[in-house]
Amino acid sequence: MTKRVAIIGGGITGLSCAYYLQQRTAESGDGLRITLIEAEDRLGGKVKTLRRDGFVIERGPDSILKRKPEGLELVEQLGLGADVVTNRTGRSYILKDDALHPIPDGSVMGVPTSLRPLLKSGLLSMDGKARALNDLFIPKLGDFDDLSVGEFFRKRLGDEMVDHLIGPLLSGIYAGDIDQLSLEAALPQFINIEKRYGSLILGLRETMPKRGKSEGQFATLTTGLNAVIDALADALDSEAVSIMTGVEAESFEKDDNGYYIGLSDGTAVEADYVVFAVPHRVAERLIGADFLRRDRVAPDTSVATIAMAFAREDVEMSKDGTGFVVSRREPKAITASTWTHLKWPHTAPEGKALIRCYVGKPNDPGIIEKTDDELVAIAIKEMSGTVAIKGEPDFAVVTRWPLAMPQYPVGHKRWLAEITARLARDFPNVYLAGASYDGVGIPDCIRQARSAAQNITAS
Repeated sequence: MTKRVAIIGGGITGLSCAYYLQQRTAESGDGLRITLIEAEDRLGGKVKTLRRDGFVIERGPDSILKRKPEGLELVEQLGLGADVVTNRTGRSYILKDDALHPIPDGSVMGVPTSLRPLLKSGLLSMDGKARALNDLFIPKLGDFDDLSVGEFFRKRLGDEMVDHLIGPLLSGIYAGDIDQLSLEAALPQFINIEKRYGSLILGLRETMPKRGKSEGQFATLTTGLNAVIDALADALDSEAVSIMTGVEAESFEKDDNGYYIGLSDGTAVEADYVVFAVPHRVAERLIGADFLRRDRVAPDTSVATIAMAFAREDVEMSKDGTGFVVSRREPKAITASTWTHLKWPHTAPEGKALIRCYVGKPNDPGIIEKTDDELVAIAIKEMSGTVAIKGEPDFAVVTRWPLAMPQYPVGHKRWLAEITARLARDFPNVYLAGASYDGVGIPDCIRQARSAAQNITAS
């Protein structure tokens, strides 16, 4: 009997799920018919590469975290391994009081493993440094399942460490309020360290591998991350997988024959298995079950990227490095800036520079509604003092991502376990996957896609 599978969402999660389903079915010989439904006219979701005038510009995520193996494993399977490059390592900074301060050497997500760099840093006052060092002496926090990231690190290390180091470093990943972000979901390793060692500083010193030659933690493709999307689409057998773009799933019903998905073009897809590879708000609306609703949870954060191409002689960095993030207390609209041509040399042609800035905070959703010219002007103005800009950009590319960054509130893991169990009972063979659930990075989404495929083929 042929299994009918519908995948709603054609981003990296949905495409990876279709790929793994096809792969596992070929190995087992089972019959499978997959329909992938994507509301946009293009595949890829937030993975979107622009190639222009010799520049390679990522309009969404720019890299794959190497320590999570699922991303690069898939890249190798797709035959793209020869195009993989690792980021150029270099000093990264925190922007505070209109000055760039180096992130202290040896720190992990801002938490120090060596005292000398912390004591020399200009990021913290003497009181802030003394408070951070109290981590060596104060008792364990006691038994807890989850806390907000902000509350946890404030208790261990103090407010200044959170506002000037930990918060800015996490903002590039979650773009949310760390005083609401779940520690268990975002940084579970710190719970284990605190419970075992008490002191985070001592615990990290014991558990972190000894540093050898510095190597970049991130990888990308010289051809751009959209090459992964193209390779996934090309790898799908048109006889087994039907891809529908520009068509939105508008309704979802269950009956004795399985599931029925009504589409915006007036057609429908019938399926025995359904994978929702879309933001949770979309899955919640379509499924319509009360247990999926989350009350009093911050909305997903809207963000925008501003990529600016310059002649190399028209931009002069005040520090040798690859970029900066912005202190939470700094009155800036931008949250970070990457000197992309230095971090990823392949992204700009000889004699050119590429600078990418980010805006979008949980308390400022309206900023992405500003015009392209306004956002470019904001980025240039707020980089002044860190980058001397002598001329206008050759061109700029602004990309808006409304409600793009899911927020993981305290208790997120428990909620996810509960709704997964309810889905299995009330909507058997329906699966949720993607950034809304169990990790926001590309490897996380690929891992969830592969898990859904395994569950379907094993049933």
